[in-house]
Amino acid sequence: MHKTFDDSVLKHEMVEKYFDTVYRLAYSQTQNAHRADDVLQEVFLRYIKTDKKFESEEHIKAWLIRVTINCSKSTFTESFVKKTVPLTEDIAFEIPEQEDIYYAVAKLPKKYRLVIHLFYYEDLSVKHIAKLLNSKESTVKSQLHRGREMLKSILEGGSDFEF
Repeated sequence: MHKTFDDSVLKHEMVEKYFDTVYRLAYSQTQNAHRADDVLQEVFLRYIKTDKKFESEEHIKAWLIRVTINCSKSTFTESFVKKTVPLTEDIAFEIPEQEDIYYAVAKLPKKYRLVIHLFYYEDLSVKHIAKLLNSKESTVKSQLHRGREMLKSILEGGSDFEF
């Protein structure tokens, strides 16, 4: 018998399995815990409501990542966001180097921050990232390279410049 990826039990399992993935990506893109929570809620609400037939678990993961990226982008176009001032949030890190890397990645322009996050934190291949972002593999490779160079500059030189 063919396993379906659309029943409610499986959807619940997928929500549990990809909860952290969606939240980390949303936080990476919005750089705000409250916005990331809103994105997380919206993504899983859409997932539970969708009638889309998924071919595999990998298809579900790709769909969740794509919807997370889109929802994260839309938080910046909403009028109330344009009229708010972001608060700085202190995040506790067990290893000091993690804090340095986190804040260095946060300084990157969004397109570099996104590919760095998907490649290193979500362990996606360049090919998979390109497919998710509707980009060429060469574009993703270039963005990864430039993002790494910017990170290296920030981390080595302690540079605090804006891109």
